[in-house]
Amino acid sequence: MPHASLPALEVRGLTKVYDDGTHALNDLSFTVPDGGFHGLLGPNGSGKSTLIGIITGLVRGPAGHVKVFGHDAVSDHRLARTMVGLAPQEVHLDRFLTAREVLSFHGRYFGMAKADANERADELLVAFDLESKSGSRPNRLSGGMRRRLLIARALVHRPRLAILDEPTAGVDLELRHDLWKYLSALHQQERTTILLTTHYLEEAEALCDNSAMIRDGRIIAEGTVPELMARFGGARLEDAYLAAMQEDRGQTP
Repeated sequence: MPHASLPALEVRGLTKVYDDGTHALNDLSFTVPDGGFHGLLGPNGSGKSTLIGIITGLVRGPAGHVKVFGHDAVSDHRLARTMVGLAPQEVHLDRFLTAREVLSFHGRYFGMAKADANERADELLVAFDLESKSGSRPNRLSGGMRRRLLIARALVHRPRLAILDEPTAGVDLELRHDLWKYLSALHQQERTTILLTTHYLEEAEALCDNSAMIRDGRIIAEGTVPELMARFGGARLEDAYLAAMQEDRGQTP
């Protein structure tokens, strides 16, 4: 029998309390399998950003509760971090670099040889339809192009797990659907595991093979779209999401 692969992300009993007493995460547990396309859905303040911060080493968390392909995200954070590519919600790109340099320099930061980083940058510029803008600085790009460049930057070092935090926030409907095509191709062609946070429930319904709903730092429901709709009712994932949140509010003091 072939050996089962390690989960891309395994979170077990994770609790995070900030110095001001805020309980951001409360005994949170969930798993993203290797090769999965997993949604993380929840309102603002539900704990998504804190969780992503702990996974990527941007927020201090307890050791032993988060593993990336079997590596502790806290005690073995350097190795775990190399396996993760993060496209944050806020678009921050160095305005003094060209689009190609943004990608190449990011690859070098993760230890890639210069030639490999440049080759990968060129490959991603083509994949995200940015080849004609390779010599342009980010402030000369449209909002949609900057968003594509941000996602491409997260992928330069060929991470096994890509975390995309609201990747289509603030873009128009046409571009959103274009980005869906890029993400689907990334998942299928490069076999990258993806963790997606989004407030667009139709996005999760179209892209994700499994979704976890988070509220008040807890996973309140998880499953495929059909499973969630069967449990909470409704004809769309949005209906199931609203019903799940309403049900949890009724049970939570």
